[in-house]
Amino acid sequence: MYKNFTICLVFTFLLAFSYSGCSRQLADNQIQFGVQAAQKELWDEAIFRWKKVIESDPNSAAAHNNLAVAYEKKGLWDEAKREYEIASKISPKNKYIKSNYENFIKNYESFKKEKKDGKS
Repeated sequence: MYKNFTICLVFTFLLAFSYSGCSRQLADNQIQFGVQAAQKELWDEAIFRWKKVIESDPNSAAAHNNLAVAYEKKGLWDEAKREYEIASKISPKNKYIKSNYENFIKNYESFKKEKKDGKS
């Protein structure tokens, strides 16, 4: 009986481990597919792909950062800001996320000023 329990436990562990590996690979594929769509300026497709990654892995800093970039490109400033903040919290030392967020803040401040002045 103990042997059967051990075999079941090992099998369950291996199944969970292999599933997490597949899940990670699928997330990586979705991120890459989103990048390819973004390179073609297919922002809605890129957003769709990165949202799929976030559904399965809410702690993917790369997906949140990429989603923020896409929102920024579409002029969805508030959504972009939210995603940059999430990415920054998940990976506060990531230099790419930091750089993107800093550049975004500069653009966002200009946008808010223009909006306040009635230019947009």
